[in-house]
Amino acid sequence: MNDICFPGVYGSSCNKVSYTERSICAFRGSTVTISCSFQSESSDSLESWFSVRGQQSYYQNTGGHDSSENRFQVKMYRDQSSLTISDLTDSDADEYRCKTTWWSRDFPGTTLTVVDPRMQVIRSGQELVCHSSCFPLHHLSFVWFMNGQEVQGETSSYYRKPVSPEASYSCSYQGHRLPEVYAPKSVSVSMSLTEIMEGSSVTLTCSCDANPPAKFRWYKNNQTLLHEDPRLILWSVQRSDSGKYHCVAENKLGEAASDYVFINVEYPPETSSVSVSPSAEVLEGSSVTLTCSSDANPAANYTWVKDNRPLLSEDKVHFSSIRSEHSGNYSCKSENKHGQSSSTPLLLDVQYPPRIPSVSVFGKISKGSSVTLTCSSDANPAANFSWYKKDEDSPKASGPNWTISDFRAEHSGFYYCEAENRRGRLNSSLQLIEAETDSWKSAATAKTIIAVFLFVFIPAFLWIRKNRRVTEQQEKRAANRTQLNTSPDINSPSAETEAAEEQLELHYSSIHLSENQEECLYSNIRRNPKPRQRPEDNSVE
Repeated sequence: MNDICFPGVYGSSCNKVSYTERSICAFRGSTVTISCSFQSESSDSLESWFSVRGQQSYYQNTGGHDSSENRFQVKMYRDQSSLTISDLTDSDADEYRCKTTWWSRDFPGTTLTVVDPRMQVIRSGQELVCHSSCFPLHHLSFVWFMNGQEVQGETSSYYRKPVSPEASYSCSYQGHRLPEVYAPKSVSVSMSLTEIMEGSSVTLTCSCDANPPAKFRWYKNNQTLLHEDPRLILWSVQRSDSGKYHCVAENKLGEAASDYVFINVEYPPETSSVSVSPSAEVLEGSSVTLTCSSDANPAANYTWVKDNRPLLSEDKVHFSSIRSEHSGNYSCKSENKHGQSSSTPLLLDVQYPPRIPSVSVFGKISKGSSVTLTCSSDANPAANFSWYKKDEDSPKASGPNWTISDFRAEHSGFYYCEAENRRGRLNSSLQLIEAETDSWKSAATAKTIIAVFLFVFIPAFLWIRKNRRVTEQQEKRAANRTQLNTSPDINSPSAETEAAEEQLELHYSSIHLSENQEECLYSNIRRNPKPRQRPEDNSVE
C-alpha cells in the first residue's frame, strides 16, 4: 500500500489516498485491475478515475467519454474504487489516478506498463522458472507441462520437481502457453569433404534439436578450441590438423555432445629412408634387417632395389644369415595414390675374415734371378699379408707382394703367406721355391731322350716287325692249303702248326719310367708262355 496524505478542505486534518500498487506491468491482451482507497474525516468521497497522459476520465457505469469503450469498468464505493481494463493494448500504458470531489490532480497514482507476453522457461540451479520481464505481482497462477502433459500441483512460477534432460517442459499463464523447451538432443557433426588432401578447405557443421536455441563449443582430441560457432572452417588444412573432432550443444536446460568425426589429411610419400638393424657393423652370418620408411597418408607401398636391380616389394628385407654376396647399395621407393618418393641408397657392407690365401710366383727361378711372390685373399675389410718360411717364426716380409732380387741357394725352401684382418686370419698352403740346377737340367734332357725313344722308335720298330711276320704267315698258309688239297689228313703236323699260328699273339714291352730323374730307364720284356715251333725254323720268339 502506498498512502498519499494531503490536508483536508479546512486544513485541519490529513486525508489519505492509498493505491494497491504504484506500478503494474501486464501482458498485451490481458486484463488488469487498478485499486485505490480513501480515508477522510469529512464527508468527501471518491467519484472517478482518470488517465494522466490520455487526459480521460472514467466513471462508474459509463466507461470513458466514449460510451462504446467497454474495456474500462469502474466500481465506486464511498471510500474504495477500482478500475478494470481488459484486452490491454499498448496505448493503455499510462498513469491512472482516483479522484475525489476535493482532490487535486497533482498527486501521483498507479503507472501501468503493457508488454508483449514473452515468457520463457529458464533453469535456475536445479529448478525451472517460468520467467518474464513483466509479471503482475498478485494473483499469479501458472500451469506446468512435461512432455505435453499437465503437471498437477505446480502452480507457481517455479517447477520444483526433478528435471530430466530427456524431457520437454512448458508453462502457461493466463492462457498464454509457452512452446515446449528442452535440452539439446540429436547433436551431430557433418563434414563437407570425404577425402581431404593437404591444402584443401574443409567445413565441419554442428547441428542439434534444442529449444531455446543452443550455443556450440568445438573440441579437437578432447582439447577445447576457441570457437563457438555452429560451423568450424579449416581453410588450408595441414597434416597437423588430423585428429578427432566433436562439438557440444548447450542451452539453459542442459547440454549434449556429438559423436567424433575424424579428419584424415592425406598426402604423398615424403622423406623415404632405409635403416639397418642392428646398426653396428654387419658381420657375415649374422641376422640383419633392412627397413624402408616414409611419411605418407595413406600408408605407402614399398619396392626395393639393389645395385639398380629390383627386389621384392615389402617394407622390410631380412637376412637370417647374411653372406658376402649380399653386400651392395640398397634403396627403396615409397608410393601411394598421391605420389612417390625414393630413398638415398644405403651401402650394406658385409664384413668377413680372409678366405684361404693363394700364392703366385712370377719370374724365372734361377740362381741370381729376381723372383716375386704374390699373396691374394678375399677379405672384408681388406687383409694385411705377412710372409713366412716353414719352421721359422719371424716373418720374412709383409705386404701382398714379396720380391727376392738375388735368388740364392739358401732361399730355397717351403714358404707360405698369412692374411689377416680384424675379423680373423688364415694361412696359405706351403709353396716350394727352389732354383734350377745343372744336374736338374741333365736329368730333364735325359727324360726327354727316353720319352722320344719310348714313344717313337720302339712302336715304329714293333710295327715294321709285325708287318713282316704277317707277310710270312700268309705265304705259309698258302703253301699249307696246297698240301691239304693233295693230302686231306687234318691230323697232320702241318695242320696243327697252322692252328697254332692262328692263335699267335704279339706281346708288347711294358715300359716303366722311374720317378727319380737320376735313375736309369729299364724295360721289362715278357716272354710268350708257350713258344711256338715252326717246321722251317726251330728258333723261339
